[in-house]
Amino acid sequence: MDIDRNLRTRLLLALPIAAVAFSLAACAGPARPSVDKVADGIYKVFEEQGQEDVVTEDVAACLADVLVDSKLSDETLNYIANGEDKQKNVEERDLTTQLIKDNIQECAAE
Repeated sequence: MDIDRNLRTRLLLALPIAAVAFSLAACAGPARPSVDKVADGIYKVFEEQGQEDVVTEDVAACLADVLVDSKLSDETLNYIANGEDKQKNVEERDLTTQLIKDNIQECAAE
């Protein structure tokens, strides 16, 4: 009977720990998207703007490498990967614009 009571006590104590761990994992938000997903999203954004001749799939892949390696948040990168011309905040919008501006010529030359 003591064994059952001890086991029950340990199980009851483990439940809140498991619940906290699960809730923290759920709050972590989306993970950093892959370069391929960001590239697809970049291409989609430029395609919708009628600029797929300027930003080809190869250029989008090159820019995606730059953006994923940057300090942009996972949230902003997920917006881009989803084909949204949207950023987490003004600072990230400015950084995204600057990174593309600074690298598009080099990416287009490759």
